[in-house]
Amino acid sequence: MRFGLFGTGPWAHLAHAPALAAHPDAEFVGVWGRNPDKAAELAGEFNVRAYADQDELLADVDAVAVALPPNVQAPLALKAAQQGKHLLLDKPVAFTNEEAAAIVDAVAERNLASVVFFTRRLFPQIAEFVADAAAVGGWTEGRVDHLGSIFTEDNPFGASAWRKESGGLWDVGPHALALVLPVLGPVTEVAGMAGPRDMTHLLLRHASGTISNLTLSVDAPTAAEREDAQFAGGAGVRPVPDAPWSPTDALGVAIDQLIAAAAGGPPVELDVKFGAEVTAILVAAQEAVASGRTVAIDSAR
Repeated sequence: MRFGLFGTGPWAHLAHAPALAAHPDAEFVGVWGRNPDKAAELAGEFNVRAYADQDELLADVDAVAVALPPNVQAPLALKAAQQGKHLLLDKPVAFTNEEAAAIVDAVAERNLASVVFFTRRLFPQIAEFVADAAAVGGWTEGRVDHLGSIFTEDNPFGASAWRKESGGLWDVGPHALALVLPVLGPVTEVAGMAGPRDMTHLLLRHASGTISNLTLSVDAPTAAEREDAQFAGGAGVRPVPDAPWSPTDALGVAIDQLIAAAAGGPPVELDVKFGAEVTAILVAAQEAVASGRTVAIDSAR
């Protein structure tokens, strides 16, 4: 499968470009970026072509891998799907329900394959845990604390304008939701409050009646950084296991899944439809925090 990479930021350097270059069933065709100099630099590192024109790269590939901010990714993903390209997107897929739904519709209409890069969910240890926890069932609560401190000199993501503006809700919130949704089921309503810095506290009611509790931040004090998640119920308290951090391996799994699905293989769990479900919850959470009231999720989405 011929892939074009759209984006030249830290994620493109750390995950997308090396994973595409290393994958035996992927042909890394070229790079497009909003900064032509950065596109040329990244393309040169992997001996592929730097494209000045977005549409020209789309015309040369079967699939797109996107490492761009959500507001830039969404219209590009829609255009790519409308041109029949398979999608490997970053999370969140979009900032609005309308944009996410348009991408879902375009993918469905053309029977395209799609994967959203929820990094940790693609690690084998995490995937196995989530599948087992979903099968066990009977959970009465879920809890995820995902707090980072990215605005430091040594963190490449700290310069990200959209992360500064949207905070942990939109950056690490998708990762938390990717853990709880498969285990506890769809969310029907959201309540939330904001704390110091970008701290966001969410309570989610799932269709099963179970409540999950998410604490999210990308601007926590360094000493408060943590990634902890657990489920509790009749089977006891089960923490989500740690997994070696290897984004290139995770993206390799995503590429595997995309290629297999495009060839008529098993459907992808973390597809754009799931990504749109995550966006709907984040939109509701943002409204809940701003308004101070509980917000229902539209079940039709």
